[in-house]
Amino acid sequence: MKLQKMVWMGVWAFGAASAQAAGVTLTMSCNSSEQEIQYCKKMAAEWGAKTGNTLELLSIPQSSSDILGLFRQMLAGKSDKLDVMQIDVVWPGILKDQLLDLKPYTNGVEKNHFPAMVANNTVGGKLLAMPWLTDAGVMFYRKDLLAKYGEKPPTTWAELTATAKKVMDAERKAGNAAMQGFVFQAKAYEGLSCTGLEWVASFGGGTIIDRTGKTTINNPQAAKALDMAAGWIGTIAPQGVLNYAEEEARGVFQSGNAVFMRNWPYAWALGNGADSGVKGKIGVITMPKGDGADSSGAAALGGWQMAVSKYSKHPKEAADLVLYLTSEAVQKERAITLASNPTIPKLYQDKDILAANPFYGDLFETLKVAVPRPATVTGAKYNEVSAAFWNATHEVLSGKSTGTASVKKLEGKIDAIRRGPSW
Repeated sequence: MKLQKMVWMGVWAFGAASAQAAGVTLTMSCNSSEQEIQYCKKMAAEWGAKTGNTLELLSIPQSSSDILGLFRQMLAGKSDKLDVMQIDVVWPGILKDQLLDLKPYTNGVEKNHFPAMVANNTVGGKLLAMPWLTDAGVMFYRKDLLAKYGEKPPTTWAELTATAKKVMDAERKAGNAAMQGFVFQAKAYEGLSCTGLEWVASFGGGTIIDRTGKTTINNPQAAKALDMAAGWIGTIAPQGVLNYAEEEARGVFQSGNAVFMRNWPYAWALGNGADSGVKGKIGVITMPKGDGADSSGAAALGGWQMAVSKYSKHPKEAADLVLYLTSEAVQKERAITLASNPTIPKLYQDKDILAANPFYGDLFETLKVAVPRPATVTGAKYNEVSAAFWNATHEVLSGKSTGTASVKKLEGKIDAIRRGPSW
């Protein structure tokens, strides 16, 4: 895996040569999207000027699975070449033995964040990461197209399927042969664990593994949910969606060639950017429900945290950087400029943030009931469980298996990963 180190000397931007000499140099991972790279560059300059330290930024892969592989490789080698890292919400249990306990540095500021996220990041009484941004899956749609064809935003998957087909067919007949009904994350990677969990949970099919550690995926509702999703491939969704991650789905939707898109809220700001083909035409709703009387929309809980490597040579400075990046002021700025979802509840009532992101009021309610992946109960084995789930789901989507056969086989694989009565 080829890595690229991007170096921005924050103190240079302000000509503080003497501060540079007195400070330390830290390396932080930075998401590989252009938007995040530019923001990391800005933060490097501001934190560097504030502290007299230098921040180097390490570009990382786009896929969360690849990022985790990279971090595990570096941490296993006790590398001191990465001080601060952005980690997924499901990784604290996996990386628990190689992350610094931040409690001695926070002065209790973690109490200002969503308690569920702080609890997620606390393993064995140690605060291994600070909440940086939270996420939940949402459904984007074309307001103009639904209005054009007299359709309302769907509340169920059946309604979404019918509306997507109607609008897609009409737009193609009108001349847009590239129009798709629905795009989403269906590539065999962690993103498919999120979308698959949403489908299964929305049908009342459980959360793969329950809180007691019992495997629950082998049930008729879970199978029905996966079969439903398979029916979209080649009808309202392109065959190529089987290789779509977040950015591929966004590219199709933002170019004006999709009616619906499942993605994370970050796509709102980009979709309303000056260069977007759908600026001002996007609506956002909570995830649709399944078909049962007790079904409800289910949004996978996502989010990223800031953690410090246990092998950092400068733990105090690294912890200071984490607290700066996860502070209320920085989270507010990111919410306004990047549509990044704060992990501090009070910011969802901030008038400036609501003006920039009108749907945040509804998103707050979604975040309070979002469905977590079974990471806490499975601990270090979560990645194996997730890979088994996304591969089983992908087999159904690609027509290689049925929902019933797939969930039955998956149950056996998960039990084999557990290798015993408990995790």
